Amino acid sequence: MFKKIKHPILRVGIISLSILIGLLFLFILSIYIGAWGKLPTKKSLSDFHYQRASEVYSADSVLIGKYYLYDRQPITYEDLSPQLISALVAIEDERFYEHSGIDFTSLARVGIKTILMQDRSSGGGSTITQQLAKNLYPRERAGILQLVATKFKEMIIAKRLERIYSKDEIIMLYLNTVSFGDNTFGIESAALKFFNKRAKTLKLEESAVLVGMLKATYGYNPRVFPKNSVERRNLVIRAMENNNYLTPKVADSIVLTPLKLDYRDYDHNDGIAPYFREEVRKQLLKWAKEQHEEGQEYNIYTSGLKIYTTLDYKMQLLAEEAMQEHMQKLQDSFEKSYGQKAPWKTDKKLIAKIIQRSDVYRKLKTAGLSESEIMDSLQIKKQMMLTDWKRDTTIMASSIDSLLHYAKFLNVGSLSVDPSNGAVKTWIGGVNFKHFKYDHISQSKRQVGSAFKPIVYTAALESGIDPCTYFSAQEVEYENMEGWSPSNSGKKDEAYLNYSMEEALSNSVNTIAVKVLEQTGIPKVLAQAKKMGIETKLPQLPSLALGTAEIKINELAKAYSSYLNNGKPVAPFLIQHINNEKDSTLTAFKPIISEERAFSDENGQIMIQMMKATVNSGTATRIRSTYGLKNEIAGKTGTTQNNKDAWFVALTPKLLNITWVGLDNHEIGFKSTSLGQGANAALPIFALWTQKLNADKSFNYITQAKFKSPSPSVLGKMDCDPVKRDGFFKRLFKNPNKKKTKDFKTDNAKT
Repeated sequence: MFKKIKHPILRVGIISLSILIGLLFLFILSIYIGAWGKLPTKKSLSDFHYQRASEVYSADSVLIGKYYLYDRQPITYEDLSPQLISALVAIEDERFYEHSGIDFTSLARVGIKTILMQDRSSGGGSTITQQLAKNLYPRERAGILQLVATKFKEMIIAKRLERIYSKDEIIMLYLNTVSFGDNTFGIESAALKFFNKRAKTLKLEESAVLVGMLKATYGYNPRVFPKNSVERRNLVIRAMENNNYLTPKVADSIVLTPLKLDYRDYDHNDGIAPYFREEVRKQLLKWAKEQHEEGQEYNIYTSGLKIYTTLDYKMQLLAEEAMQEHMQKLQDSFEKSYGQKAPWKTDKKLIAKIIQRSDVYRKLKTAGLSESEIMDSLQIKKQMMLTDWKRDTTIMASSIDSLLHYAKFLNVGSLSVDPSNGAVKTWIGGVNFKHFKYDHISQSKRQVGSAFKPIVYTAALESGIDPCTYFSAQEVEYENMEGWSPSNSGKKDEAYLNYSMEEALSNSVNTIAVKVLEQTGIPKVLAQAKKMGIETKLPQLPSLALGTAEIKINELAKAYSSYLNNGKPVAPFLIQHINNEKDSTLTAFKPIISEERAFSDENGQIMIQMMKATVNSGTATRIRSTYGLKNEIAGKTGTTQNNKDAWFVALTPKLLNITWVGLDNHEIGFKSTSLGQGANAALPIFALWTQKLNADKSFNYITQAKFKSPSPSVLGKMDCDPVKRDGFFKRLFKNPNKKKTKDFKTDNAKT
């Protein structure tokens, strides 16, 4: 055949070309048979699954977070706006609706311009379908020959995809799989991240920004390079104009539009309610494990679950604002109160403990370093960012500097629940999740102080003690308790005063709380606490009356809910139901309400009246005087020994809130009681939050709710003078400066 060709050069050329064609044929054949990696079958292309992010929603249907390996939320073609599709086709593949997976015209253009004319700006020849193939089967790093084989594989896969799916389906699949940078995959997740809206609601200029990113997700990232992003966006707009998707007038208008982002990064460290989302995540992992044991496989990071929670988005937002407003001022006052004599600056033993408890110290210790080597390492200065309430500051600091900086921070735990069913409405587990992962609602147990007293008084009422029983405020030294002598921080002449139970509780009189406990009996108080939902083992000591027990906030919330739920405690819960990727319910969660009442209806009414007095005339009066709140509120303040824990419990007809403020480090307390008492450190968070709720009419159902009027029987039982003063002769023979001595009645306290 080749011998008939007389011209030797032509013959060599034809032979060479034939060999090349043969080699190319063999090369393509080797790709088909899988020599360069197995090609996906029609079945696998027809039935592939995305790794979908699981979505977390508030009770009012706001997306508040995600759990994912890859941030992707697939959507249907109907969820894509026509202008978004037009922008994509115009800039990425203008003959998309004409070819069948491979655009030979573009390939020829690229070949001529890039290879022959050395024009690197000619662009690529890949179609949207080929790009989809690349998204579904990412390239692996390899040599030139492997890259060529991969390009051919993508062409083959593209042809197969075109035979399986319609053009609309290919557009949908592409926009659901493509990367937009920032660990974001798919147009829906990108729209939510960069513009805080769904893909179907994107404006034309926003669609152009996102489509423009596809050429270089980092270089055209509008958050990082806004100028580059706008230039690329305008190029997309002009491409739409050139392809008759836009009129010149509209295009001219759009290119002048400034870039406006509403960036929301669904990072677990940031965003609204991070502690709440972390607790939901923990509960989801437990749920998934239970499902696995029942034969159902769900991965909270890839299964695209939809988790509908109890959280009220707007309420949480206002609660976080109130917390930040108060804690910033309190932190400043706290640091000023200590000045240069602050324990985290001067107490060498405490500083040593802080260092030795740290993760970085333990890591170096585990690595086998000596004490001196560890300290040398921890004292090395390096550039780091330290955060406070005012700003993030980058300075030269050591690991020890960082540890002591964060050791001085006051922290917070604040929980609000619907007392009728236990639904959590707000959850603030700390001041900054990025720096303080420890959740002070679900993890921390702290002494509850006077916040425990209502349980003692409830037990007293249940045991038959009349609310108008009077108790002397005189200090007592209990000889059989090693001379333990609880004291008050009240009036000088308190030794002469006798308080009714209402007055004693509302003013949080310590000496009387112990006497009420003694008369009631420790076993009855422990039993009462258990009836109200306290599962923590409590100390069987007289100091129980003063709140020396360490209890979690969510457990205390269960106990207090009984006062607002007809005597039946209800456990706080966070998740309403878990749905699958198609939004069908997998599991629904019901409130866990005690079947039995913890106390009588009459005693429940009495306790509410007593705690209303705390707000109206007792230790929490600044709710009325300082913050001007006229809402119906009952409450209880709490302050522990050495001012280490500050509490405020607020009860309203429709909402229960418990707030704790203190330091993670138990060795450090407030400098003074005036600063660290519950009324000053914890109460303002609730008060500021309530002011914000009052200003929003949508919360009228909570803020304007009224307590049930007490029955005539309750009013009759409580109709007595709040305080009685000792008579003349009793005062004459009583030394107010001398403690009364006696034994605490331990016989009744035995269990």
